Amino acid sequence: MDERLVEMVLRAVDLIPRGRVAAYGDLGRIVGIGPRQVGAVMSRYGDGVTWWRVTNASGGFAPDLLERARPHWLDEGILIRPSGGGCRIAEHRVDLDWLADAWRAAVAELEPTEE
Repeated sequence: MDERLVEMVLRAVDLIPRGRVAAYGDLGRIVGIGPRQVGAVMSRYGDGVTWWRVTNASGGFAPDLLERARPHWLDEGILIRPSGGGCRIAEHRVDLDWLADAWRAAVAELEPTEE
């Protein structure tokens, strides 16, 4: 996997403030890739970042990740849906315009890959 792409995704994740979340697709639109690519980066390299702040479009995870995310969400005040199947993403989604601006500044020094 392209190291620059990995770094770009992980920097976006690092910028999501405590108590906020973003969907894979949200990050994909900011970085310029698809949500599945964001998911691939997160599955391989996401352990060192606040991975619990990146969910699917409905605010959920696969059951094993959901159980790992739940204590982080509780600690950060991220509300869990009454069904227990994920977080209330509409209430906790990061301001995506702010995130996009912060991300552009955070990756400005990365050298573009040669095509």
